[in-house]
Amino acid sequence: MSNVSVLSADRSLLERAMLCSVTTVPCCVFLFVNCTMLFSLRSKAVFRDTCRYVLLYNLLLADTVQLAVSQVLYILAALRLRLTYPLCGFFITLNNIVLRISPLTLVVMSFDRYVAVCYPLRHATIVTMGKTRGVICVIWAISSVNVFFHISFLMENPFEGHNSLQMERQCSTNYILLGPVAAMFAKVYELTVFISAGVSVSFSYIGVLVAARSASTDKVSARKAHKTLLLHLVQLGLSLSSTMFKPLLGVISQIIDRITLVRVTIIFYVCVIMLPRCLSPLIYGLGDQTIRPVLLHHLFCQLTTSVSNHVAP
Repeated sequence: MSNVSVLSADRSLLERAMLCSVTTVPCCVFLFVNCTMLFSLRSKAVFRDTCRYVLLYNLLLADTVQLAVSQVLYILAALRLRLTYPLCGFFITLNNIVLRISPLTLVVMSFDRYVAVCYPLRHATIVTMGKTRGVICVIWAISSVNVFFHISFLMENPFEGHNSLQMERQCSTNYILLGPVAAMFAKVYELTVFISAGVSVSFSYIGVLVAARSASTDKVSARKAHKTLLLHLVQLGLSLSSTMFKPLLGVISQIIDRITLVRVTIIFYVCVIMLPRCLSPLIYGLGDQTIRPVLLHHLFCQLTTSVSNHVAP
């Protein structure tokens, strides 16, 4: 029985190590690509002074932060490391803020393309750098509303019934000390954000489709905007799928055993959390003719420098 227990423990440890490597390696690759694209978007004045590239930088920054935080929490859970409540609260807070940045930024990016096609002569006056920076500040403020509500709730009743700040389980939103009122507010807030974002992006998409049929509209510009808005809809759908992560796992956990649930959770994590955050540089970076050469140049330069440093004696 002792030998069986040791072998079972070794197998469990080996499986966790393999699963960690399967997710961590591609995550590090995409974090490298994301950071390179962030650097590329700040490397030239044309990117720093163009509204849609500034919005893209904000979108990519939020996706990168969420990807990094999610992977850190995943590794901690896989290694069964427990954090203190304040440290876990910091990770969860940061993750919750950047989670809502993406759909709200996609709304503004869709509006920018809608104005560019439907009101081309007024686009330069409607969409300005000053307004864009102001909108980005509003996006971060809206994304922080839910977090501030949670913090105020915790301040009213901090860690009641707990003798230690050390968490008894892995760091997760499910185990942060939130009451039913806060949980209900979070659900309503999240639902409102994503429904509003979906309606707004769909309205912009339909508006561009209608404008494309007009004889006075630039067909090439309308076609490009149509493809861009379609990509925004795809990205929004992927972001929306992350909100269904916990409810789906809650339903599945009722019909399968714990070991299988862990494996299903990992699959969901890769497909629902990691994948959408990794697609942004591929969709918007390689798909944009202005960004593509700059991004590829920086990627190849960094890879060549890295290889040279390893080869050099």
